[in-house]
Amino acid sequence: MENLRLEELNAANIVAANGMTLKRGQEAFLAGNARLEEFVNTQSAWQRVIFDGDDPVAFVMANFDPEVDREEYRSSILRMYVAGDAQRKGVGSFTVDQVCEEARRLGFDSVYAVWEEGDLGPGKFFEAVGFEVIGENEYGEAIGRKSL
Repeated sequence: MENLRLEELNAANIVAANGMTLKRGQEAFLAGNARLEEFVNTQSAWQRVIFDGDDPVAFVMANFDPEVDREEYRSSILRMYVAGDAQRKGVGSFTVDQVCEEARRLGFDSVYAVWEEGDLGPGKFFEAVGFEVIGENEYGEAIGRKSL
């Protein structure tokens, strides 16, 4: 995975992004509205498809809006997934680094992520890349914060 690059989500790459598959059992940790078409016109969403050469290997949707009422959603990873065959190859770390770089550029001092706990869930990954669990939301999901 030496040729990783970001592309803004658009009509030309959305089909490829939707075609990525996770490892068996990980689908349960995607939010119910994870179909990417639903997010294309979201104004404040920072949506990127990560490619390795010509192959889509990940998707991330972050939000950067200092006016949002809840702190954990002002600078946050709202959706992120890495294709099953690209996991454990640095794609996730690259993706989080890109989100953090954008957050810094926009003047934020931290990035948040919210995830559902579970053996196949993303909690161990987010903690490994520097997120510290600071609590949970009203749905029982973990809230993690990464200082920049």
